[in-house]
Amino acid sequence: MPIQQENNRIFLMERNVQKNGLVDLAAALVIFIAAFGVTTYANSLAGQAASVFLGLGVLVAFASWFQMRLEENERLEKLEVEELARRRGETTLFESRGVEIFPAQRVRGQFEKFFVPGFSVLLLLLEGGGAWLLWRWISQTTSGIAPDRAMPALALFGIFALVLFLVGRFSVTIARLEQNRLLRPGASFLLAGAYICFVTALGIAGVKTEFPRIDSWLAHALCVLLGLMATETFMTLLLEIYRPRVKGKVARPLYDSRLVGLLAQPENLFTTAAQALDYQFGFKVSETWFFQLLKQSLPVLLLAQLAVLLLSTCVVIVDPGEQGVLEHFGRRLPDNRSVLEPGAHFKWPWPIDKVYRYRTGQIQTFDIGFSPNPQSQMAPAILWSIAHPGVTEVNFLVGNRASATITNQIANDNNNLLKVAPLGLIDISIPIQFQVTNVLEWAYRNADPANLLQDVAARTVTHYLAGADLNAVLSQSREQAARVLRQRIQAEATRHRLGAKILFVGVQDLHPPVKVAGDYENVVAATQKRIALTNAAVAEAIQTNALAGAVAFADINQAEAQRRQTELAAFARADLFTNQLAAYAAAPSVYRQRAYFQMFPEATANSRKYILLVTNTHDVVIFDLEDKIRDDILNMNVPSTNSP
Repeated sequence: MPIQQENNRIFLMERNVQKNGLVDLAAALVIFIAAFGVTTYANSLAGQAASVFLGLGVLVAFASWFQMRLEENERLEKLEVEELARRRGETTLFESRGVEIFPAQRVRGQFEKFFVPGFSVLLLLLEGGGAWLLWRWISQTTSGIAPDRAMPALALFGIFALVLFLVGRFSVTIARLEQNRLLRPGASFLLAGAYICFVTALGIAGVKTEFPRIDSWLAHALCVLLGLMATETFMTLLLEIYRPRVKGKVARPLYDSRLVGLLAQPENLFTTAAQALDYQFGFKVSETWFFQLLKQSLPVLLLAQLAVLLLSTCVVIVDPGEQGVLEHFGRRLPDNRSVLEPGAHFKWPWPIDKVYRYRTGQIQTFDIGFSPNPQSQMAPAILWSIAHPGVTEVNFLVGNRASATITNQIANDNNNLLKVAPLGLIDISIPIQFQVTNVLEWAYRNADPANLLQDVAARTVTHYLAGADLNAVLSQSREQAARVLRQRIQAEATRHRLGAKILFVGVQDLHPPVKVAGDYENVVAATQKRIALTNAAVAEAIQTNALAGAVAFADINQAEAQRRQTELAAFARADLFTNQLAAYAAAPSVYRQRAYFQMFPEATANSRKYILLVTNTHDVVIFDLEDKIRDDILNMNVPSTNSP
């Protein structure tokens, strides 16, 4: 009867532990789903890493609860077999056929042999892959927590931390008191998840108090934690291969993370370390004198390290190209004594004195009109109609004087037309380089001088472009625009006492918006075509007028030459006739005969002449000046009769 009562007590205790495991699983699952929803709502980077940790806790809680069910079934099976053996008084049958009689034991053994290592490998992949993917995504993202969603997320993560702490603390206590090795993994994940949710809530509170980078820092720290968990799981699997198997000794589950247990119960650091060392080396390392000395001297060592850490804050080193501003109890010293030049300086320990460094010797740059992506590569030449890859561009309003002239002409023709100054849109990239020249004005005159300088520059660029001409800015006025913008931005920075000097203002990548680039090119092409046609018409007019003038000049000169030729010919004939009269008067017969012989060759130049060579005859010459036979017929060659 006492044995039966003891069995019932053990059975009830195991049932309670199993219920605790189921409660842990349910709490981990509900908190994981809720935390993931809150993280998506608030866009918290640390919350996303915390959600991954809570998801791993759900898997571990499920595996531990399932293994507890298997061990409970095995225990119930043994109790039933013992009860049957006690009633029948025969145990030889059960001892000889134990494999067939204890199927639950066989299932539990197969579970620990195959499923637990496979599940540990899955945890390793999830921890390592989650750490790598989260680190990469957090490093590339530029979004943060929305200000209007910070307070609800802060309150909910605080509630999650409280619920997980209560459930996890109770389960951890039960696991320690009952020495239950299977309840410990899920309980440790719950308690560590409570601390992580609390830290995430602190990160959201830091963002709410204008420390936006603390959320990203916590997310990176949680990624490092996941990476350490993956390393621990890998080392556990590796050491499990070489662990000596002792029959009857219950091994620690592979998915029970000692690192998570240390986070859940940091007060058990030495206990956990001692158990791990004893488990791995196979002897009581925790009972050695060195371990005991380290355990007793740990507070002293921690205090010494804290003292060294505080003393290290008494020395500050300002790097070349920087200047430091020293604050004593949150206030700067008078007479510029708070300005620290590059080099080593001594101060009171933190938090009495604090030093803020500023890059006064370096040239800093910010961009107006576009937001470049450092990961993208720009092409050497991009058309207006193609969006620039990796660049977020901003449209600026710019004047259009050509359209204004046309609008005014139409308004003059139609008196009822309202005169509206036309504006256009332009995309422009303006990199601005500056240098901090007065570190005290830069640090204390304005709450956020870098953003103020960028806002002032953006406003100055907007005002300038609104009064400029679109075509002039796109063509020949870039250098003038850069010079004017640098002067105006410097004047605004001086007026706000920013303590910065504007070194360079670039005006580049000017083009119309991508959506209207094609239409703008059509307008420009039509304008160029109109100019080309006008120039062609002017050239043709010049050519026609010049040709007409040349023809007129040639005709006039030709007529003048003909006139002079006619006059000279008339004078020549008159003089010839006068000379002929004198010759005729001197010898009329000779003159006639000579004139006849002079005219005869000219008159018979193309006539056939016959010379008759006869003797004893009177010379009678008959001239027939009419040529009735063609020359080719008269002089035709006649072949000889003797030819074949």
